[in-house]
Amino acid sequence: MSTLDYLMQGFNVSFLWYNLLFAFMGCLLGTIVGVLPGIGPMSGVALLIPITASITSALGLPNEDAATSSIILLSGVYYGAMYGGSTTSILLNTPGESSSVVTALDGYQMAKQGRAGSALSISAIGSFVGGIVTLIALILMAEPLSEIAIKFTSVEYFSLMILGLCAICGLAGKSMTKALIMTTLGLLLATIGTDQFSGVERFTFGILSLSEGIAFLTLAVGLFAVGEVFKTILSEDTHNIQIAKITRLYPTMDEMKESAGPIARGSILGFFIGILPGAGAILASFFSYIMEKKLSKNPEKFGHGAIAGVAGPETANNAASGGAMVPLLTLGIPSSGTAAILMGALIMYNVQPGPLLFSEHPKVAWGLIASMFIGNVMLLVLNLPLVSIFAKIISTPAKYLLPIILSISIFGVLSTQNLMMDLWILLACGVFGFWFSKHDYPVAPLVLSVILGPMMEANLGRALNQSEGSWGIFISPAHPVSLVFVIVAVLWIVVPLLLKLRGKSVLVNDEG
Repeated sequence: MSTLDYLMQGFNVSFLWYNLLFAFMGCLLGTIVGVLPGIGPMSGVALLIPITASITSALGLPNEDAATSSIILLSGVYYGAMYGGSTTSILLNTPGESSSVVTALDGYQMAKQGRAGSALSISAIGSFVGGIVTLIALILMAEPLSEIAIKFTSVEYFSLMILGLCAICGLAGKSMTKALIMTTLGLLLATIGTDQFSGVERFTFGILSLSEGIAFLTLAVGLFAVGEVFKTILSEDTHNIQIAKITRLYPTMDEMKESAGPIARGSILGFFIGILPGAGAILASFFSYIMEKKLSKNPEKFGHGAIAGVAGPETANNAASGGAMVPLLTLGIPSSGTAAILMGALIMYNVQPGPLLFSEHPKVAWGLIASMFIGNVMLLVLNLPLVSIFAKIISTPAKYLLPIILSISIFGVLSTQNLMMDLWILLACGVFGFWFSKHDYPVAPLVLSVILGPMMEANLGRALNQSEGSWGIFISPAHPVSLVFVIVAVLWIVVPLLLKLRGKSVLVNDEG
């Protein structure tokens, strides 16, 4: 049978009434999971595994059919959360999940300018296009791309993450010095907790709840959402705040044209980054934002309501969730925590992901792929009509909106570990978020370095073990991809500095 025949067979499976219901339930629950800070796709999928098992058992489905229905629902939660996470990022500056942090940078500014409808619509359209493009790529390119991804070692991953940090430093804020300070601060915060190799606690000061480190969600919600609340309270009179009037619910033709390029690029970039184990939607959204700012004719608009800053990252994070399916289905290697939970769900039904999945369990593999097409259409149909309802949130008077933001933030943070320490960290991050904003210190480099810190440390340790402590392994001809990443990272920092110094030199000579 050809690939097209298998895909048609997958659609036959997906169009069964109960599988359509499972797909809809997954998309709806995923959207809710994305909107609520603190749950996230990983927790959402994990919580629903026993529920799906109970439902499929109640329906009396055979083992393979039960596995197909369960994975359809759980994967719907996965990519549905990518859609939903943007809503509170845009409206309340509160990232619903980690990959939506970047969306808050420009999405929230658009909402404050009365363009919340455009931001939400572009987010939904970009996520839809990213999901469809990445599914087509999954069908056509799964096996060859998996073979490339598996060749990436800890050396290449560490260099890739260094490149990511240098790129965000080169583009975040007006001052590279401040961006580098924030990056370093983020890496320092990432060291709090238990050492991955020795098991020794670091910088915990005897506080047991810090042994696992500072939760990323606590940090992000504190810096963005609570920081914005403090800024509003301390800098402005809440009674006299002018609520931005929502001018349009859907994007203009100019905004659609401006978003077309970022959506196309975000789809491709997100898919390729999603394939790489450990990278996932977080890196995809950051790299997309960096790329769009670099390619833009008006980079100064980024951070002040550039629609490309919403379109690119939102498309990329949804495309990355599709890319994560490539190594999971074809090699049995999960590229993210959520993919690992999906793999566990399949194994629970005695379905082993890997090279034999497509031959031994074609109904499961192709049923899942076909259902993702249906799920993306469902998410678009679900989200676009809700834009008008969501957009009204931003017009809520500040005296009501600020307590709502604080309540959502506190609920989200406490729901993850139920620790009072997280609440104190949340408030401290809110104070620092306000101070950073007031003094023009970019928060994005800090957030990215906190995310990448543990992964960088793990890959650095493995790489140095492999080279017996030699740092030369990262620029060794034996690892040409790593060498390229390192060279580009150095140039990304050095070239702007040289151009700046040259500009000052020319200015001095002209004045002389």
